[in-house]
Amino acid sequence: MSLADELLADLEEAGDEGEDGLYPEGEEGDRLEDIPEEMEVDYSKAECVTSIAKLRNSKQFSEIMDKISGYIGKQRKNSEVSGPVEADPEYRLIVAANNLTVEIDNELNIIHKFTRDKYSKRFPELESLVPDSLDYIRTVKELGNNLEKCKNNETLQQILTNATIMVVSVTASTTQGSLLSEDELKQLEEACDMALELNQSKHRIYEYVESRMSFIAPNLSIIVGASTAAKIMGIAGGLTNLSKMPACNLMLLGAQRRTLSGFSSTSLLPHTGFIYHCDVVQSLPPDLRRKAARLVAAKCTLAARVDSFHESSDGKVGYDLKEEIERKFDKWQEPPPVKQVKPLPAPLDGQRKKRGGRRYRKMKERLGLTEIRKHANRMTFAEIEDDAYQEDLGFSLGQLGKSGSGRVRQAQVNEATKARISKSLQRTLQKQSMTYGGKSTVRDRSSGTSSSVAFTPLQGLEIVNPQAAEKKVAEANQKYFSNMAEFLKVKKESKM
Repeated sequence: MSLADELLADLEEAGDEGEDGLYPEGEEGDRLEDIPEEMEVDYSKAECVTSIAKLRNSKQFSEIMDKISGYIGKQRKNSEVSGPVEADPEYRLIVAANNLTVEIDNELNIIHKFTRDKYSKRFPELESLVPDSLDYIRTVKELGNNLEKCKNNETLQQILTNATIMVVSVTASTTQGSLLSEDELKQLEEACDMALELNQSKHRIYEYVESRMSFIAPNLSIIVGASTAAKIMGIAGGLTNLSKMPACNLMLLGAQRRTLSGFSSTSLLPHTGFIYHCDVVQSLPPDLRRKAARLVAAKCTLAARVDSFHESSDGKVGYDLKEEIERKFDKWQEPPPVKQVKPLPAPLDGQRKKRGGRRYRKMKERLGLTEIRKHANRMTFAEIEDDAYQEDLGFSLGQLGKSGSGRVRQAQVNEATKARISKSLQRTLQKQSMTYGGKSTVRDRSSGTSSSVAFTPLQGLEIVNPQAAEKKVAEANQKYFSNMAEFLKVKKESKM
């Protein structure tokens, strides 16, 4: 066998397995919808609807509906059940009723196709304008051969929206369909009545199952409510099938397919079923509903598995799961925490060892605050300071170099903070200050016009010392205003 033959054989086996186990019970109606139109059965040649839809007149349907009518007025409690729940006759009736709802859905699809094939002769465009099967059947029953009933029809307004009615009325005025005969109208009316009667029976089954949900699935009913629990159980085909279903499929139970022609699809919610539309999910903001539906579907799967084994009949597991759901809902809706500016943590480095000793103390004294810097840091009270530099406004020299500072003596120069001069620099400065061959004004700070020769009126030329007067002034200052001078005691002479 070649590789191509083996591949084809594997594909055939996979196709056979998919036909048997891919679709669980209760999804045959969806399988019929997935079949392409060219492969669907043509019901236009059928003489009457009873020849293709035989559920309503079946013995099974009538027996189940009669039993439901007998049980619907009674109240059941868990204490009345003796032995396993599967052995209880009412539980078997509920399971049979759930299976019957699936068959009713399949029957409604068949009747819808029969009605569509028959009425396409009169109004072929109506199928694309009204995609819902029950709405289509109600519209066909209301219109019949007279398409002018679309305008100002109160009954039709209860079935379709105003926008859909407007499109249907405009399309009906330009349709190319032909009138139906009396026999064809009777067949359509019979099919519509049968479909509406089956739909009413399905809702009656849902009401009965909903009233018994506390007996069948108490934990599931606590989470999503008895109505939603009955709906998803009816579509799944019973509690056992529901417990075997994963959460991702459970969330899609009850999803409707809508193919609107010419309308915006922004308002549609794909992949949303009964769980999305239950009260627990709808109580949240719209941006959280899909996330909430996934959470509720996961918890419903757990609750259905607990109920399928008939554990926690008092609903304790259901209450615990619902509290967990509500806690998560509250957590999702909490405002985000305010971001606090945290200070930097303390450095992990320990305290460094400080070096001590004479050399270190001398260095600290040398680098300490000098007297000049202290004077520059002092400011005179109630006096406008002058800026020291034009570039740095507000920088002043304080009391440095100002008169009237209140101090008698000038600031003493601290030898420790005095600028140090190296010995080589001292020798260089001494060499520069030394004069060779006589006094010169080049290296001296005296005026350039000063001279040791002076003209006097008495002797004419006289050699004098030009710095003698300066020395006298310096000696006087040294006596009275030097740094080492002290106050002089002046003796007062007594007056005779």
